[in-house]
Amino acid sequence: MQPQRTAVILIGYQNDYFAADGILHNVIEESSRATKVLENTVELVRCLVQTPVLMIATPIFFTPNYQELVEPVGILKIIKEVGAFQAGTKGSQMIDELLPFRSRILEVPGKRGFNAFINTNLDMILHDKEITHVVLAGAVTSVCIDSTGRSAHEKGYQVVVLSDCTSARTVFEQEFYHTHVFPLYADTINHTELLQRLTSTENVRFKQ
Repeated sequence: MQPQRTAVILIGYQNDYFAADGILHNVIEESSRATKVLENTVELVRCLVQTPVLMIATPIFFTPNYQELVEPVGILKIIKEVGAFQAGTKGSQMIDELLPFRSRILEVPGKRGFNAFINTNLDMILHDKEITHVVLAGAVTSVCIDSTGRSAHEKGYQVVVLSDCTSARTVFEQEFYHTHVFPLYADTINHTELLQRLTSTENVRFKQ
């Protein structure tokens, strides 16, 4: 993996998921605690700041009346019912843990569903930067991570899903997807292994 051709896509690192008072925090709390997702993600981002790796955040947010959601079902219906990810609210904002690195993280708006490529210019940005490898981190493993990963694979990118930087609804779901689903189209490794691959490819030294 070449750092200058690798992009880390940070999905769902918003307060409504990861903050203790987030509206949907309980959805991923068990899995997040088990994988230490925040601790591992912050370490990963900190190590990548001084490298050519492209870091992108793809937040999801809606207008107050959720006019973007027409007859939503499943988790999108729940988001509307509980009032999560409303634009301009604390819940829709990037988590505090990543704010120190915000100037290094490119925010790509427009995500309104599961797939970070839909309704955004993510694919265009990756092509313009000549990205070949897409690394996924965030929430929810079985929904946004899987949907975005499949789409990236179909678009011709080499996909990596980070086992210790993703959160599912349960520990079982997290383990199931990383053991049985993601290997069908992606590499599943932890953030330490990713850093090792990037280091061995370009002899990059990460700031500790």
